[in-house]
Amino acid sequence: MSLRRRAALLVTAASTLTALAAPAALADTTPPAAPSTPSVTRADLYGAGDPTYDGVWRQGFAEIAVSMSGYFVNGRATSWLLAQQCADGGWPSYRADTAKPCDPKTEDTNATGIALQALQLSGTGGAGSPAVKRGLDWLAGVQNADGGWSYNPGGPSDPDSTAVVIAGIGADAARKPNAKGKSPYDALRGFQFGCSAAPADRGAFGYPGTDGKLVPNAKATADALRGLADARLAGWQVTATATATPTTPDCAADPDAYASLDPLATATAAGTWLSAQVTKGGGHLTAVTPGSTTPVPDYGTTADAVVGLANSGHETQAEQTYAWLAANSASWAKGNPAALAQLVLAANAAHAPRASGADDPLPQLIALGPAPTKRATGAETHADEKKDDGLSSSATTWIVVGVVFVASAGFGLLLSGRKRRQP
Repeated sequence: MSLRRRAALLVTAASTLTALAAPAALADTTPPAAPSTPSVTRADLYGAGDPTYDGVWRQGFAEIAVSMSGYFVNGRATSWLLAQQCADGGWPSYRADTAKPCDPKTEDTNATGIALQALQLSGTGGAGSPAVKRGLDWLAGVQNADGGWSYNPGGPSDPDSTAVVIAGIGADAARKPNAKGKSPYDALRGFQFGCSAAPADRGAFGYPGTDGKLVPNAKATADALRGLADARLAGWQVTATATATPTTPDCAADPDAYASLDPLATATAAGTWLSAQVTKGGGHLTAVTPGSTTPVPDYGTTADAVVGLANSGHETQAEQTYAWLAANSASWAKGNPAALAQLVLAANAAHAPRASGADDPLPQLIALGPAPTKRATGAETHADEKKDDGLSSSATTWIVVGVVFVASAGFGLLLSGRKRRQP
């Protein structure tokens, strides 16, 4: 389905259901409240694996996928996520003892960004939530002068972390300049290759190497696309006039063609490059594991790429790529909450049937955590933006429609199996 047609259908559905714009008006749009004083157990965390390096990440990712798939997140899952927050507003990868004060060195922007997105999408941490406000204030306090973020505060900005944070703070905040006049979107755009790069690299996002030079990187590109989409800066949900045929900036006519792109055009250019990488890999992305020289399928980045491709006008490629994932990723994702969430969100973004039977990632994901509550309508949902004070503009206005229109979540987001950088 083209971007134009999908956007038009969304507008039609929204017009028909105007009376549903206020979530409090519907009995099945009020999510179960998390306990005011979280008292959580290990069973409230998704997955049975060691949470030391990914507890908050996988919980946030799981909540996003469940929220975007016609369910209310169990309040106990949200309580677990809230209990992980530090007093200053940031989140670490995991706090084994929540009764002890946090070590600020353990807090990171990725855990904080994904937690904020999950809380807002689940409907229990909207604009007025003290936890969300503290998290946003913490992110504002550790933002770099160039407008971006590093994984651990104090380091140079990187595209993955900046994209995850953008997904958590929303469109308005992502375009808001800091004291140095630089916005998060400016920082993210700074990692994109433009007309000065080789033609084959244009549109890609790069990750800084040890020498500081950018190298085109599929993971960085997929994360950037997800951040732009999840923040509502780019994607079919942003505009009803989006073209279904992505175009490439004309560097011959304008040597600065990339520099003047708006977020949607930025995403389109990145999607064009990413689509070429998927085609080169035989319908999926590849990576070379340490100690080997043979490329192997990169399931996590491929799943993230589906979301990015679907939200940048490359819908046919997104559908074909998800079809490959559905047929080949079952063993990779089994028992892994973040991986299963990636597959659920990829299917939603591509508007494609999930893998069937025992390989369906959604029931597998649900079985790994506190049982969610099915929405009475059985419809999919997505959270629209709502302007907010401070750094954030993202909130939880739920639109329930009879047609399944699910914006991918997660945001920008890091590969579930990627080794996490630690302080």
